[in-house]
Amino acid sequence: MIGTTATPTNSPQALGAAVLAARRKLGLTQPQLALAAGVGVRFIVELEAGKATVRLETLLKVLHALGGTLAVEGLA
Repeated sequence: MIGTTATPTNSPQALGAAVLAARRKLGLTQPQLALAAGVGVRFIVELEAGKATVRLETLLKVLHALGGTLAVEGLA
């Protein structure tokens, strides 16, 4: 990933913390992020809290709205 910063995440809690940090860095509220991503506010709340069961498709919408992507490494 050229020119980007990777945030290692190995747990739902770490992913939630990364989403929370990105949202705050952009100055967005949870409702604003939910609207931008086309998801419910409850999903954002649960994601940021580290809920272990979230829908991948919805997670990708949130990451896209934050300007991020999902990368997988080490699966050679």
